[in-house]
Amino acid sequence: MTDFTSNQPGSRMGNSTTEAVRKSLGRRNRKQIWLQGFGIAAITFAITMLFILIASIVGSGYHAFTQTHVEIEVFVDPEEVPVENLPRGGFRDVLSASMGQYFPDVDMSDRAAAREVSTILSNGAQFELRDMVVADPSLIGQTITLKVPTSDPYDQLAKGLVKRDTIEANRRLDDAAIERFDRLQDLGLISKPLNTGLLTNADSRFPELAGLKGALVGSFWALLTCFVISFPLGIGAAIYLEEFAPKNRMSDFIEVNINNLAAVPSVVFGLLALAVFIGWFGMPRSAPFVGGLTLALMTLPTIIIATRAALKAVPPSIREAALGVGASKHQVVFHHVLPLAMPGILTGTIIGLAQALGETAPLLLIGMNAFITSAASSPFDSATALPTQIFIWADSPERGFVSRTSAAILVLLGFLITMNAIAIYLRQKFERKW
Repeated sequence: MTDFTSNQPGSRMGNSTTEAVRKSLGRRNRKQIWLQGFGIAAITFAITMLFILIASIVGSGYHAFTQTHVEIEVFVDPEEVPVENLPRGGFRDVLSASMGQYFPDVDMSDRAAAREVSTILSNGAQFELRDMVVADPSLIGQTITLKVPTSDPYDQLAKGLVKRDTIEANRRLDDAAIERFDRLQDLGLISKPLNTGLLTNADSRFPELAGLKGALVGSFWALLTCFVISFPLGIGAAIYLEEFAPKNRMSDFIEVNINNLAAVPSVVFGLLALAVFIGWFGMPRSAPFVGGLTLALMTLPTIIIATRAALKAVPPSIREAALGVGASKHQVVFHHVLPLAMPGILTGTIIGLAQALGETAPLLLIGMNAFITSAASSPFDSATALPTQIFIWADSPERGFVSRTSAAILVLLGFLITMNAIAIYLRQKFERKW
């Protein structure tokens, strides 16, 4: 019997369709492979750039986490430091004379030579000695052991940042200064302990004494002010817009403007704060309270948007069930919807505060970049913040501030990572899947 199936029009059409599908599958598979390749390349590029960024910051900043110290025996000469003149006295001369015992070949009666020897010590050594004597005047006339930071050039030398093989004219320290430092090192008087002063000292014009305490306290007061203002206002505005506000053109207009405010550059908020808070209301410049108000303006749109999204994520059945058992609209929102939406609200709030912590431009415009040598005791005292302290140190000409700038960036990144980790933890711990 002859088979006529292959000659039928339907069969030929089916074969051509199968062949076309087979060819298109090959093209689609190739496109999928290309797409996957582009995705892997993009992720690899992003991770590589992030690694280079972190490595460059760590490579430059890890030097600041240690500080070179010198331990010397100091005779508190009663002639230089009379007890009746405290806290005044010749503490610098006392230290200079004490350093002379380690360099018998140097004529300490020569003021220039004595000054060269005393430059090994940090400028803060005389104040540390003064504080010790003022706290205990019985030390006058005694020999005490004092461990103080070295000055920045010698600190750089100990950390290998001043190259010994560089031409002497191009070095911060000449051969004689390096020889004096090596002598102290051979005597076992040089050490490099952990630099706790990086977090416990306030800012200073001397790199070996500069720390982040003032910036940390200023950032704390600014973020506290920002949270106290933006958190209740943001949640209240979001609840009203999402649950109570009538759906009309006015509410649509407000919603569009809130979304637009979330994308406004931060420098605009700084200009607004400069004109309104400082110009019109006469609030103090450089105050964390003004900085917190400025950051609250920036954070409000983020909190409102995150809160509305969290409220929308609560299933309508929750509202309907609560209304069905006789709860009022107010009770439905605050007793049922809001508690269920709180994990998302907290996550959005923490992310908004983390973004505010890293803002620099608005704080610069309101003056939180002043040179402050003590930590603020209240939100109304002059202070700096972590981002502005980084800006100040990056603009300083001293070499020692280079590593401290990177170290401050690492501290800021640590706070940001911690805040984002807390947000992720709250999301995973309290989130409910419907």
